This record gives sequence, structure tokens and C-alpha cells, in this order.
Amino acid sequence: MSQLLDQAVEEARKLSGTAQDAIAQVIMDEIADDQRWEQAFARSPGKRETLAARAEEPVRSGQFKGTGFGHL
Repeated sequence: MSQLLDQAVEEARKLSGTAQDAIAQVIMDEIADDQRWEQAFARSPGKRETLAARAEEPVRSGQFKGTGFGHL
């Protein structure tokens, strides 16, 4: 277990059982969501790259206008 996750679990132990269950459900939902994405991409090799290329196209073609919030 990572140090950060271990710290989060220690803090969660201080909460009520209901709050612990809510946090656990959020974590479990995130894991399930990640697994669904991985399965979807595994069924369609190259899909992730295709989606990334489609997302980058407006930037390359000059159609995207920056928001002025800085650079990532």
C-alpha cells in the first residue's frame, strides 16, 4: 500500500462507520470505473490513441482558442 493511501486509511479509521462506508464506496466505484475503461480499451486496440488524436486535432488545426488560464 502506498504511503498516501495508508495515511488516508488511518484518517478514515477515525470516522464513523457510516462515513467509512461512504469513503469505501467511493474508492470501490473508482476502481470499478477504471476496470471498465481498461476492459473497453482492451476490446478495441488503438482506441485510446484514436481518441487522443481526435482530441488534439482542434489544437493542431488552430480551431482551439486558449482560455488564458496558463499552460499545463
